Amino acid sequence: MNYYSLQHKSPPVSFKEALLKGIAPDKGLYFPEEIKVLPSSFFNEIDKLDIIEIAYQAIKQFIGNEIPKEDLKGILKDVLSFDFPLITIEDNISVLELFHGPTMAFKDVGARFMARCLEYFTKTTNDEVTILVATSGDTGGAVAKGFLGVKGVKVVILYPSGKVTDIQEKQLTTLGENITALEVSGAFDDCQEMVKKAFLDKDITNSIQLTSANSINIARWLPQLLYYFIAYKELKHKNKKLVFSVPSGNFGNICAGIVAQKLGLPIHHFIAATNSNDTIVNYLSTGKYLPQQSVSTISNAMDVGNPSNFVRIEALYENDIKTLKKHFSSYSFSDFSTKEIMKDIYAKTNYIMEPHGAIGYLGLQKYGLDNDEYGIFLETAHPIKFLPVVEETLNQSLTIPEQIASIMKKDKKAFEIKNYDELKDFLLKQM
Repeated sequence: MNYYSLQHKSPPVSFKEALLKGIAPDKGLYFPEEIKVLPSSFFNEIDKLDIIEIAYQAIKQFIGNEIPKEDLKGILKDVLSFDFPLITIEDNISVLELFHGPTMAFKDVGARFMARCLEYFTKTTNDEVTILVATSGDTGGAVAKGFLGVKGVKVVILYPSGKVTDIQEKQLTTLGENITALEVSGAFDDCQEMVKKAFLDKDITNSIQLTSANSINIARWLPQLLYYFIAYKELKHKNKKLVFSVPSGNFGNICAGIVAQKLGLPIHHFIAATNSNDTIVNYLSTGKYLPQQSVSTISNAMDVGNPSNFVRIEALYENDIKTLKKHFSSYSFSDFSTKEIMKDIYAKTNYIMEPHGAIGYLGLQKYGLDNDEYGIFLETAHPIKFLPVVEETLNQSLTIPEQIASIMKKDKKAFEIKNYDELKDFLLKQM
């Protein structure tokens, strides 16, 4: 499998090269040259297969022969070593919980997969790689935990000062070892722009082997397609059209879901549910893509005004907005609406949502399911990650899991930076 740049001005690369480069020299995101539909026999028998076999069949074409079968299965066994429960909320709606991993956020799968692949490629060399990543909340913690102690890998995480929760901040600033946190005066978009600029700065790239663990990296992005196969395995017996509502910030998760659809997974429709950062909602309405400065919300992991992965979604639909709109909708919801549905669902079902999952539910509600459709919304983080908002909204006290409680006792260590020049100086002097 080769990957090409969506800017079409760089040569195609292998999976390993795309993983190590992160972004193409022409600033484009890497994209698979082809997506082969899986055989119908696979889907007919999927309910009889275990998750590791399903995952291997779904992702093997994107790796090619660069990681042997048994090694790839070993990576997947490690990556998928926790549960992904589907919980019924209403007769025609379930929630897919993606927060049962080590950092209690959906990004654990992508971060762990990328870490294990990178470890596989570097274990027999003395090469050193620096992972440079921006986070709006959960990416940083998942990447930090996934790469902690990995030989030959250093991790530098940029996060916006004052715009992540206390728990999220602790998860990325307390690990030490090969993990460094940089607290940026600005928004997530500023962090993301700095990361992209660093990848194109020859002063840096001539001195340091950089790659990214944001969803711009194919090894962080693609494994998310496995969620949709896991859900289908459990819901196949319902014989209904599946509609997925995905809380969306940088649009990597929902984009991976569309790849699953292209592999033949029978998904009827996708809903990108967003907060007040409504760039894509406006694009679908007007046909004009106008990036915005992100605004802060209680669902901070989605505070993205210029989602990087949307260009991949356009490629999956051959840059045809009419085709896109047939299979894809996007709705925006306020903090007020988010809190109201959290209270409503808790009162009706005793189920505790956090703000991102609540927006996913709102997406299904606005879409309006037909009788022959079944809705799945994704809970992308444990409610404890948004403790103040959840407790205040529901007037309930949450029990803090031990894996979170243990990090809250540790001291934060982060370097403050204000602009790109300070990032560049840090990388060249410290790394």
